[in-house]
Amino acid sequence: MTETGSMTETGGRDEAAAISIHLDALLGERQMTLTELSDRVGVTVVNLSVLKNGRARAIRFSTLAALCRVLDCQPGDLIRYDADQPAPTQPAPTQPAPTQSAETR
Repeated sequence: MTETGSMTETGGRDEAAAISIHLDALLGERQMTLTELSDRVGVTVVNLSVLKNGRARAIRFSTLAALCRVLDCQPGDLIRYDADQPAPTQPAPTQPAPTQSAETR
């Protein structure tokens, strides 16, 4: 396991990809809109949309607690971990070969 910035990789796979957010399903079950949730939780619609669409890379415990309070759920109802889901990480960009100086030509 290696640490790359804030991303942990295992065997070339991004472990964060194994985390899925089920906000859309919870909203549907409760017949609640993202705008209503935003008003009740105090988080912007944009940030909730990022979370709902799986593009968030982190969530504060205070936000998680507020979501669970408003949606009357447990964190595990909102967030799931599936070890079989990690997607391959993007390959590291290749660096151009160093240019030779006049002295080494």
